[in-house]
Amino acid sequence: MTADAHEIHYIFSLLLYQFSTLYKKSTKRNFMNTCRELKRTPLYQIHLDLGAKMAPFGGFEMPIQYDGIIAEHVATRTACTIFDTCHMGEFRFKGASAARDLENILTCRVNSMEIGQCRYGFICNERGGVIDDQILYRIASDEFFMVVNASTQSADFAWITGHLSHGVAAENLSESTGKIDLQGPGAPKIMQKLMRQTVADMKYYRFKYNTYRAERVLTSRTGYTGEIGFEIYGDPQLIRQFFNDCLECGAKPAGLGARDTLRLEMGLPLYGHELDANRNPMESGFTRSIDCAKQFIGSTVVCGPGNVRQTLVGLILSSRRAARAGDTILGDDGTHAGAITSGSYSPSLEKAIALGYIEKKYGIPGTRLQVDTGRQKLDAIVTETPFYRKATCRKNIAEFL
Repeated sequence: MTADAHEIHYIFSLLLYQFSTLYKKSTKRNFMNTCRELKRTPLYQIHLDLGAKMAPFGGFEMPIQYDGIIAEHVATRTACTIFDTCHMGEFRFKGASAARDLENILTCRVNSMEIGQCRYGFICNERGGVIDDQILYRIASDEFFMVVNASTQSADFAWITGHLSHGVAAENLSESTGKIDLQGPGAPKIMQKLMRQTVADMKYYRFKYNTYRAERVLTSRTGYTGEIGFEIYGDPQLIRQFFNDCLECGAKPAGLGARDTLRLEMGLPLYGHELDANRNPMESGFTRSIDCAKQFIGSTVVCGPGNVRQTLVGLILSSRRAARAGDTILGDDGTHAGAITSGSYSPSLEKAIALGYIEKKYGIPGTRLQVDTGRQKLDAIVTETPFYRKATCRKNIAEFL
């Protein structure tokens, strides 16, 4: 199958998955009403003007691709792309006991965070399942900013506020906040051209306020593509202007299709695939985001050694045909070993890759398995992640200015 054929196959599968998921969550009677009720980001008209292919995602009508998923993927790895991430949820918490409360709600350590630092962690239920994954920003000793997934933001906010002390003020900023991700080796030069203050001092998983068009904006370096880049938060109208300015500076628009292939190459989890309310996050391998030396909601289950029965692994398939979420993983004796959570053709590696949960005994790198797609069985080998090892996200910005 050629690269173009892989791209068409991937786009079709992604669109089919999104629509089938939306359909399953709706009845036949209200399916069309649900489609009409999809939210739109402030950049919706820009996407249409750029010829983007749109599809439902997280309750929003979002761009899947513009010029093509593979072209946008390669542009992120080699140059610079810009993503509309206005669909994400943003919260603010402020109060004397905010840090203590968030320490109880999140799996990651909160009290040790420095002002200006970001930290990835999980929000768990009492059963140890993942309500959502999030990134926390420490604005001040008593103030925090949190970024969550679009489809879960309402439920996240309700859960979190239900576990806050009386004196902690909570605000859902999702409707009033625009967010853009500028990603790729060319991002620092464009960012510096558009911002008043320097960006050369920004480190990985840190944030700072900067000035864009005389307006104060929050900027950070967390990323979801593996490449060096920035997240920019501000007024939706201002974010619309920022998107256009980035295009004029040479950034290419990229959609959720490329965002998914990029994060998969980095072995990063996607909520609803690698993470859900029934999955112990300790099985995901992101143990650095779980502090078992403290107590948090669900910690007894999450940190219980007997509760980790599976492990998330990377798989490289012997053919270029991609596995899909839900495909069965078989052991060398043909017995059930686990299931695929995400799969795609990798533009950087030029081969099919996947993530999947399997029994721990099969999780040793080099173990040979099979993936049963329902039509055929594909040979696969367990490999360490990230799949792509030339990413720039942790490098010094000075190298790119």
